[in-house]
Amino acid sequence: MKAVTVHLDDPVYREFQKAARKARRSTSELIREAMEAYRRTLVKKQSSLAEAGPAASVGQILTPWAGREDLLEDFFDKR
Repeated sequence: MKAVTVHLDDPVYREFQKAARKARRSTSELIREAMEAYRRTLVKKQSSLAEAGPAASVGQILTPWAGREDLLEDFFDKR
């Protein structure tokens, strides 16, 4: 593991400290996890569908479209 120095604003660091205490973990561990989540979602490019993980609908009960309006509503839904 490589040591890295990161400068955080005091309020941001206090939020990490508070979350770490609540989770009974170290602040540095939470910051490492946050950096890894950032890397996974915004930095690392996925090269295959297997790396993409499950679809958002996995585990949900899906209902079929009743007509064209339902299809278009789901297609243009901006949740």
